[in-house]
Amino acid sequence: MGVTRRQLLWAGTGFGAAGFLAACSGGQADSKGAAATGAATGKPRSGGTLRVGALGRASAITRDPHGTQANESDYLILALVFDTLTVPGATTNTAPRLATSWKPSTDLRTWKFKIADGAVFHDGTPVTAEDVVWSLKRLRGTPSGAARLPGIQAKNISAEGTDTVVLVSDYANAEFPLLTRFTSFVLKKDTKDSEIAKAPGTGPFALDWFRGGNARLVRNDKWYGGTVHLDAIEVTMFETPQAMANALLAGQIDLASNAGALAARTAASRKDVQVLRRPDDMAMPIVMRTAKGSPFADRRVREAMRLTVDRKAMVEQVLSGYGTVANDILGTGDPDYAKDIPQRGRDLTKARQLLKDAGFDLSRTYELVTTEDISGLADSATLFANQAREAGIRIKVVKQESGAFWEKTWKTGDLYTTYWGTNDSVIFFASKTMVGEAGQNEAGWHDTGFDAAYRQVIGTADESRRATALKELQRIEYDRSGYLLWGMADGIDLAAAKVRNLPRLAGYGRVQLEGVWLS
Repeated sequence: MGVTRRQLLWAGTGFGAAGFLAACSGGQADSKGAAATGAATGKPRSGGTLRVGALGRASAITRDPHGTQANESDYLILALVFDTLTVPGATTNTAPRLATSWKPSTDLRTWKFKIADGAVFHDGTPVTAEDVVWSLKRLRGTPSGAARLPGIQAKNISAEGTDTVVLVSDYANAEFPLLTRFTSFVLKKDTKDSEIAKAPGTGPFALDWFRGGNARLVRNDKWYGGTVHLDAIEVTMFETPQAMANALLAGQIDLASNAGALAARTAASRKDVQVLRRPDDMAMPIVMRTAKGSPFADRRVREAMRLTVDRKAMVEQVLSGYGTVANDILGTGDPDYAKDIPQRGRDLTKARQLLKDAGFDLSRTYELVTTEDISGLADSATLFANQAREAGIRIKVVKQESGAFWEKTWKTGDLYTTYWGTNDSVIFFASKTMVGEAGQNEAGWHDTGFDAAYRQVIGTADESRRATALKELQRIEYDRSGYLLWGMADGIDLAAAKVRNLPRLAGYGRVQLEGVWLS
């Protein structure tokens, strides 16, 4: 069981949702919301089957909710069958789900989560704290468990009575509930690995059948979370966004998830198709390895690379205008995003001087490794290589097959593209990709000043102190991290006209389909 790469990529929580840490409890309605298109108009109608298309590859299929979900189709299925403790919210970044409330100790190290009243598995068995404890310990035992439950050791997860789970962190962490939103899937205690594929969950839908990446899910009438209108959801796996979009336009599916800008342009004139646009949904940075021995270990070189890119041209040409310019700080949807940091522009003169000062070898050709996992990713590499040439940097774009890329290049390559289908908080990205111990430290970056600012942010409930530390953290990221974040891509879904009350949240929020109905 490995890292949930695409899960963390696109299932990144209510990316763009407001707020870092919800109050210690909140309303279930917080986790839902209708999209601007496909809004709930009229009284919801019960019944019908929603046919959903999602991206995936047969070679990457998984059935384990604690395993590697490289396919969006797999994650969609798992997220509808198995509930997490918390979910992204429409008004708060963290809203209740299987946990109805949570409360920290004064020192912000001990967190208690209370399980929802009436929560049962699909077979009718009540969910207990012991089930959750067992599930979280299993999750913690995966190779990426330390990243999924940062600061939490398995021995420090326990039950208090039948409905309360206690987690004790190695350090103060005011943001911990935010980090439980998309990996804390709950299974029955002592479920064997051989039984996982058919194990009952607690979600709004139960698995009817699964065949080669495609699945049928039926409504769970025992769900504790409220009324589910659809009779069923059928998920079809597509290997390319274009094939999925074509199926939507041909009426073969009702919803094409994450179809991309090209599909949006194609469908724009169709009155029978809804185009759902989620601004700033996906980060598409270029990663420069900062570790000793890398050509990009010198921060002056990394700054020069950031100064070579024409960000506006990247957004216009790679994203067809369906996106916005970014400023090398991950988490642009954060309400505390540092907008006062000057927007970095293109400055080839300064870039050349920095490269000269750093002794950067301009006689070499450097490889920029990319994949075609998502629309525009390989194109962004090609365009950047052309732009960098104007500063005297010779770059050769190398396209790798998806499996080889994530196995051989991700987290170890000197220069490569990556993507995060999320626009979450600055702290989310810091915890996952930039602090020294981060499980997905893509650039191999270790910066004591950044780590200290991060610990200060998560270790205090004082808003003033937190704001100061958060601004310092973003300034450090802007100045010397291993990321070149040139832009944020909009999330694009296509839906048939009959689909109503589609979720408006991006990332993980996209799979919260329990409130959808068909007119």
